[in-house]
Amino acid sequence: MKALIMAAGYGTRLEPLTIAVPKPMVPIVNIPTMQHNIELLMKHGFKDIIANIHYHPEQIENYFGDGNWLGVNLSYSYEEKLLGTAGGVRRMAVDIADINETFLVLSSDALTDINLKRIVSFHKKRKSLFTIALAEVADVTGFGVVIQDEQNRIIGFQEKPKPAEAKSNLVNAGVYVIEPEILKLIPEGFFDFGKQLFPQLVAEKAPIFGYPMVEYWSDVGCLEKYIESSYDAMKGAVQIRVPGKKTSRSTWIGARESIARSARFEGSVVIGDRCRIGSNVYIKDSVIGNKCVIHDGAVITGSVIWSDATVGKECQINCSVIGSWCHLEAGAQVTEGTVMSNRCLVRRGSKIPARTLLQPNSIV
Repeated sequence: MKALIMAAGYGTRLEPLTIAVPKPMVPIVNIPTMQHNIELLMKHGFKDIIANIHYHPEQIENYFGDGNWLGVNLSYSYEEKLLGTAGGVRRMAVDIADINETFLVLSSDALTDINLKRIVSFHKKRKSLFTIALAEVADVTGFGVVIQDEQNRIIGFQEKPKPAEAKSNLVNAGVYVIEPEILKLIPEGFFDFGKQLFPQLVAEKAPIFGYPMVEYWSDVGCLEKYIESSYDAMKGAVQIRVPGKKTSRSTWIGARESIARSARFEGSVVIGDRCRIGSNVYIKDSVIGNKCVIHDGAVITGSVIWSDATVGKECQINCSVIGSWCHLEAGAQVTEGTVMSNRCLVRRGSKIPARTLLQPNSIV
């Protein structure tokens, strides 16, 4: 069975991080989100994979190549203009893969450990034309809500309803099992699952079903969710690979690192490959990317730092995200909720106000 990965979107809710990189390349515990999803596909026996790309496509192609190093056969469908969710899937399935059997579709920018074999079995037992994985959420705001009957048959949708008006707390998780007949209903050009195809299928009373997930799922759609997803991975709430050698219950240390004996780690911590951690550094509940340099006396709590960043002496970083190749000079303070995109410079002793969003190449 072939798998299609939707990887063409902009990821605007994670800006300014996604100004510099496409959302599928945003790292969770130092591995791009899309790679976690490819490894999930590989785990469940899916080796023939097609991904649609549009925004910063060269970053995705240059990193993954043909997928051989991950044990899969990966090819691409480049969209010069975005074709929408359904339009992008149609192009991958019809024009690239020539699919004529049941196939799987997976969003590249969400984090999940869903049992793909189980949803395929669910789909076939119910003789479904289109099966949607459904995740239960506490707040439906910003999601497509799915309404089912007692047999899990989908009878309606609500697109981003107000919480008081929501008829369900089950939302579309972006994992689909689809029969090829569906492709005949998708015209060439731009076409959307949520706004166009799904209402059409409900109106025609087509046999479409919702698979109620019991596994982990996060759409990684905002700063808080992004940091939370990283922390969930370190706690083992989601079953994904965390790179590095596990040195304690929730600490992973990469290869060829240099860590001072006086450095202290608390809670859940991931240190990437070839990092240098100075004397009296304190790191708690944080991810440090590959090839980072953390100088003496720095304090980092509840944060994610991408690769190749430099944190100067006695810097303080709290509940923030620091992009790749950023440089924080000595004594800089980054306060809660700050998002710093790639290649930013924070000058000596500067204090970044809470919830500051820094564009790539900013100097403050």
